[in-house]
Amino acid sequence: MRPLLLVEHAARKLDGPLLFLQRTLDVGLGDAVDIRGRDGRARFGRIAAIDQDLLTIEVLESTAGLDLPHTVVRFRGEPLSFQLGPGVLGRVFNGVGQVIDGGPPIAAQSRYPIDGLPMNPVARALPRDFIETGISAIDVLNSLVRGQKLPIFSGGGLPHDRLASAIASHARLRSGASGEFAIVFCGIGLPHDSAEHFRRVLEQSGALERCAMFLNLASDSSTQRLLTPRYALTAAEYLAFVEGKHVLVIMTDMTNYCEALREVSSSKGEIPARKGYPGYLYSDLATLYERAGCLRGRPGTLTQLSILTMPADDIGHPIPDLTGYITEGQIVLSRELNRRGISPPISVLPSLSRLAKDGTGGDYTHPDHPALASQLYAAYARAVQTRVLASVVGEEGLAGTDRRYLSFGQAFETQFLHQDGPRTLEQSMALGWRVLASLPPQELTRLSDAQIAEHLSTAPA
Repeated sequence: MRPLLLVEHAARKLDGPLLFLQRTLDVGLGDAVDIRGRDGRARFGRIAAIDQDLLTIEVLESTAGLDLPHTVVRFRGEPLSFQLGPGVLGRVFNGVGQVIDGGPPIAAQSRYPIDGLPMNPVARALPRDFIETGISAIDVLNSLVRGQKLPIFSGGGLPHDRLASAIASHARLRSGASGEFAIVFCGIGLPHDSAEHFRRVLEQSGALERCAMFLNLASDSSTQRLLTPRYALTAAEYLAFVEGKHVLVIMTDMTNYCEALREVSSSKGEIPARKGYPGYLYSDLATLYERAGCLRGRPGTLTQLSILTMPADDIGHPIPDLTGYITEGQIVLSRELNRRGISPPISVLPSLSRLAKDGTGGDYTHPDHPALASQLYAAYARAVQTRVLASVVGEEGLAGTDRRYLSFGQAFETQFLHQDGPRTLEQSMALGWRVLASLPPQELTRLSDAQIAEHLSTAPA
């Protein structure tokens, strides 16, 4: 740690959350600073940019009350860090790691930089094993694997908050002690009512005991929004790679993070790229998403389930587009299914989990799980095609097999996709076999004769 340096009368400009100082000393990019104005209130921030003449500081609290002549800046000489120790779980923090649940501060054992420690790619292990979310469309068809980063693509007004709280409340490991599993919930730019909803749901379900919550509110500074996922992921890395837990990080809403990044970039005067976002949006998102994974020799894992709302439901928008390049699949929510009352409204056909094959079947879930998922997907794709045909020629003009596919599609959505509460994997698979039983055996080309005889011969049609 470098010695503390105090600078007075160097402030030149205040633009929103950014403070511009005359450069009078050599400091490091990302170093933490303390800012004090005439009102005497201490604020903290970090160095966001350095050029020959000016230092740009992101003020992480309200800048109201700061006046340039009386602003004093103290440079800490080190990057922002998070003090962590046992007792992180069950606590609620604000967006910059300060306890807001009325309890005592964390009894810290070590300080960890919020940007994470460098992770040698050679030390990474292939994500394996299965996390049960309680959502049939995810568990059976797009399984979540320990160490995976799997985003949920939603839209404005869709119930992604309800889906996130359901997963946070009911996600579990299928093997091992329950104490090995932990959740870090990261809310970015949440309205007050949404933040209270998440806190209330986790308290009522009892899941808060194994959860650390980081809540950044819509009324907080946009610069805080850029740090909230970094504080949350630092806590998750501590739980995973120091305490040896299997950690699921749920982050919502990454679109708010990207909007804050665009706002701060514009204030810095940087040249915009697509849709006004900075050209480094891809690499910035990668610094967050790539903190998920498994490390050889470490017992814990870090899994990410990040939620983003697609502006105008455009999956080609820069935020979902770049997210899809970095992560390992996507879960897509459907506005049409939501209008029809299907909850959660997960659109199966465009959804994908690229690592599902590495954490399902065999000893992980059930030997017949991959074949069931493949057959359900193929049959539902045929049902969707048949609906298009029926809209042209009418249901009466369809062949008998096509009409059975129509019935299957309806049953798949109303019985399998729609659910009023959490389901175990066994319950979800049993529902999958049940809806498949309505199709002729000769149509089930993804299943073996032994699987058909075992699971479908006694299933009710």
